[in-house]
Amino acid sequence: MHRTTRIKITELNPHLICVLCGGYFIDATTIIECLHSFCKMCIVRYLETSKYCPICDVQVHKTKPLLNIRSDKTLQDIVYKLVPGLFKNEMKRRRDFYAEHPVDASNGSHEDRGEVADEDKRIITDDEIISLSIEFFDQSRRYLQCPAAMTVMHLRKFLRSKMDIPNTYQVEVMYEDEPLKDYYTLMDIAYIYTWRRNGPLPLKYRVRPNCKKMKVKHAQQDGQNSINRSAAESDSASDKAGSPVGAPSTSSSLPSPGTPAQSPHPAHAPNNVNVNGNAAAAAPHTPTRPFAQYGGGGSGGKPRKVSLIGSSTSSG
Repeated sequence: MHRTTRIKITELNPHLICVLCGGYFIDATTIIECLHSFCKMCIVRYLETSKYCPICDVQVHKTKPLLNIRSDKTLQDIVYKLVPGLFKNEMKRRRDFYAEHPVDASNGSHEDRGEVADEDKRIITDDEIISLSIEFFDQSRRYLQCPAAMTVMHLRKFLRSKMDIPNTYQVEVMYEDEPLKDYYTLMDIAYIYTWRRNGPLPLKYRVRPNCKKMKVKHAQQDGQNSINRSAAESDSASDKAGSPVGAPSTSSSLPSPGTPAQSPHPAHAPNNVNVNGNAAAAAPHTPTRPFAQYGGGGSGGKPRKVSLIGSSTSSG
């Protein structure tokens, strides 16, 4: 089964930090020869005195190294989204700088001057409040305001408590028709599904029977059926075990049809009569596996059934 692992931002720092200043990339810029990236201001200053990459020492350009560097907007967006508060702090720092230097305020873009809001850049912070709508699948809708750091698991617990949903049912939160992982935060969902703040974050939920508990219930029923079958087999075996100790096994005592039976006293043992003189009808507890002998001679070869009850037999 595939498992998704969450990692800490510190594990990604080697890919997000400029080796020249030791801080997170600001205006990330990449050398096209070796694809190593740095802050724009850091690499521009470095190439004023050197024409080689600070990391791998490859030559950037023989005479004009600034021609072989490019702004990396994708990398910068990743850094802004991974590092909480970095974009907001950078925009504030730029606004403060241009407030102190109004002569230079006309140069550069809105982002260079710090005039881009988080909403326009689609940067979401942990402490931001997100408006969302949560509706029962194909039915009624609710509107909530929750922190961006709130997880799907917390939202499920809220719905279970609010709607009094019993534990025998599971609550599933979805974006459109796709179930969401418990560890997703609202910020994760907004980034994954490109929510643009043009309305509440549209989520859905549905309630289904708990499959695991149903499986356990079926397993218990199967186990009970197995126990009942075992009990029936045990009762049958106990009936067989209740036969008299002196009664020999039929399989080992039955002679073949062509072999005359060796009855002890056939003349004194009529059909269906016990050897000790009691009638067969007077013995309700006749063993379930009587010792059957096949006699021949005067009775025309018809079988005679004799039960041996005592430990020894005697004739009159």
